[in-house]
Amino acid sequence: QPLKKLFGTDGVRGVANREPMTAETVLALGRALAHICGGKPGSGGKILIGKDTRTSGYVFENALCAGICSMGMNVLLVGPMPTAGIAFLTLNMRCDAGAMISASHNPSEYNGIKFFFRDGFKLSDETEQRMEDIVFSDSVRDVRPTAGSIGKASRINDALGRYVVLAKSTFPKKLSLGGMKIAVDCANGAGYRAAPMIFEELGARVISLGVRPDGHNINLNCGSMNPEHIRAAVWDTGAQIGIALDGDADRVALSDENGEEVSGDQIIGIIARDLLESGTLRKNAVVVTVMSNSGLELTLGELGGSVIRTPVGDQYIVEKLRQERLNFGGEPTGHIVFMDHITSSDGIIAALQVVKIMVETGKTLSQLAARIRMVPQVLRNVEVSRKLKLEEIPDLKEAIRESEFRLKNKGRLVVRYSGTQPVCRVMAEGEDREELRQIVDMISRIISRNLSVDATLLK
Repeated sequence: QPLKKLFGTDGVRGVANREPMTAETVLALGRALAHICGGKPGSGGKILIGKDTRTSGYVFENALCAGICSMGMNVLLVGPMPTAGIAFLTLNMRCDAGAMISASHNPSEYNGIKFFFRDGFKLSDETEQRMEDIVFSDSVRDVRPTAGSIGKASRINDALGRYVVLAKSTFPKKLSLGGMKIAVDCANGAGYRAAPMIFEELGARVISLGVRPDGHNINLNCGSMNPEHIRAAVWDTGAQIGIALDGDADRVALSDENGEEVSGDQIIGIIARDLLESGTLRKNAVVVTVMSNSGLELTLGELGGSVIRTPVGDQYIVEKLRQERLNFGGEPTGHIVFMDHITSSDGIIAALQVVKIMVETGKTLSQLAARIRMVPQVLRNVEVSRKLKLEEIPDLKEAIRESEFRLKNKGRLVVRYSGTQPVCRVMAEGEDREELRQIVDMISRIISRNLSVDATLLK
C-alpha cells in the first residue's frame, strides 16, 4: 500500500494556504468525499460541514462545499461546532458524511479537516487512501453532473441546540449543578458557545474564559494547551473545578479546587473507577495508548479492572473500543471517548462526567484525583525540522537500547513522532524520577542534535 500523502494521524492538517491545506486541494477532497459517499454522480445525498473559529475556515468551508456540490451532493453548513458535535450530527441528521474544519490544538495559522462517515466514526485508513487516490489521479473529472443535478448548500440554524441537548442528556436528570461554581476556558475555539451554555443550563454558575474568538486568538494563551490560565482562574474565583478545552473541544484539561492540574490519565482513572464501581464499565476494561501512565493499570487492577493499550491517536482508541465492544477509553492528552454517549472524543462530555462524580460522591476533585495513583513519568517534546526514521539516527538506537536496559522490569521508554506537530515525544516511566530525567535528557539531546533546525542547516 502506498504511503498516504495528505492524511496524518487525525485527518488532513497543515499551515493554511500551504499544501495540503490549500483551497484547490480541499476542493478536490470535497469531490473525493462526495464520490465515495454518494456513489453515482448526481445521486443526491447530503454532507455536513462544521468548523472552528479560525479565519481560514471561511476559505476551506467554501472550497469543501464547492467540491461536494460539484459532484451532485448537497451540503449542510452548521458553522462553529465542537468536533464531537459534528460526529453526532452526521449520524443524528442521517447525513452520508461529515467534515470538521479545524486544526484542533494547533496555532491559528494552521487548519485541517477531520472526516466522519455516516455512522459518526472517523474514516478508516482504507477510505482515506481511496480519497487520496481520487485527489491525485483526478479520476472523477469526467463524471461531474450538470444542470439540475448539481448540489446545493443550506445553513442549519438549530445544530448547536441539538448538540447541547445531547451533552446535557449524559448528566443524570435527578442531579443539578445548582450552587456549583465552574470556570470554563473555551480556547476561543469551537466550544465557545456550547460549553458555557451546557453547564449554565444544568444550574452551575459559570465563569467563562476564551469565549471571544476573533479568528486569530484560538489556542493563544488560553485553553487546554495553556492550562496555567484555568488554574489561575480557579484560584482567583474560588471555583470548585476548572475546565479547559482545546480549539475544537475534543480534549480537556482540568484544574482542581486548589488550582492544581488534574492529568488526562487521572481524568480517565476517575471516570473508569466510577464506571467500575457502578458495574457499567464493559468487560471491566479501559482502552488507553502507550503514553498513558502505568499507575492506571495498578489502580484499576486493584479494583478488578484492566487496561488495553493502543498506538497514539484517538482514532486507535475508538477502533479498539469498537473491536472489543468496550465503552470507555482515552489519552493522557485529554481526549476522552465515552462510547455510551458519542462516537468521538469529547472534552465537554468528559468534564460533565467528572462533575457528575463530584456531585454524586460529595468529594472534591483533588480528593477524587488522589485516588488514582500515578507512577513517576517524564515526558519531553523535542522540536524537529524533519522526521527521519528513528532507527536511522546515529547513536539513537544504541541510546534507546541502553535506556531500556536501565529501566528493565521497573519501567518503560516510548520515543515517537507526533502526528500533528513538528515534535518528537520522549517519555520515560519508572521508579526514580531523577533517573528518568537523565534518560529523557540524553535521548532528547541526540534527537535535537540530528533533527533540530540548526542540525539541518549544518548538514
